[in-house]
Amino acid sequence: MSRVLVVDDDLTVSDVVARYLARDGHQVERAADGVTALQRASARPPDLVVLDLMLPGMSGLEVCRRLRKIAPVPVVMLTARGEEDDRVIGLELGADDYVTKPFSPRELVLRVDAVLRRAAGPLPSEVRALLSDGNLRVDTAAHEATLDGGQLSLTAREYDLLVFLLRNPRTAFTREQLLDRVWDWNFGDVSTVTVHVRRLREKIEADPANPARLVTVWGVGYRYRPVEVTA
Repeated sequence: MSRVLVVDDDLTVSDVVARYLARDGHQVERAADGVTALQRASARPPDLVVLDLMLPGMSGLEVCRRLRKIAPVPVVMLTARGEEDDRVIGLELGADDYVTKPFSPRELVLRVDAVLRRAAGPLPSEVRALLSDGNLRVDTAAHEATLDGGQLSLTAREYDLLVFLLRNPRTAFTREQLLDRVWDWNFGDVSTVTVHVRRLREKIEADPANPARLVTVWGVGYRYRPVEVTA
């Protein structure tokens, strides 16, 4: 049973979300403001946080920023339809997913389940795969990525994106294709892909402004280009 912390000052929304998550088998805690949410997350980090961006006192973005310093807790944001800039900032802060209000509670539960599955790593029955490109290595069984021997701190989505690209080198993908293949969404805001590509570049590229691995294919999307390894 996963522990999910729902942070929303709208008691009606919070109640509906909590009931649907509990019905899906999750243990649910609730907080109506950011300070309370951070106190509970510090005392006992949950497995996932459902976080409304519009909170009294401390904004949801600030809560997300502070959560990332406490523990690598997956975050699913709740945003209003006109808050595109806040969604992008939230993703840049490390949020794993978002759902736009008004939303279907069932859709939110499916998104929560998907993020939890990715955060948990592969099933024991999955075949171990060691992916490498020069000084970049991924052990899919350990759900671990390293660069120059040091472990990379990746969100669940960043990890999934890196694994997909390493498994499909030299192939150009549109943002829509990546949204479908990595996020398993057949609809959604493609800026999500743009943000995650930018964040992944910051972690695997020596010069993120001039990427050597995760390159832009103008007019198409992105392609993973393996580094040239010389003796």
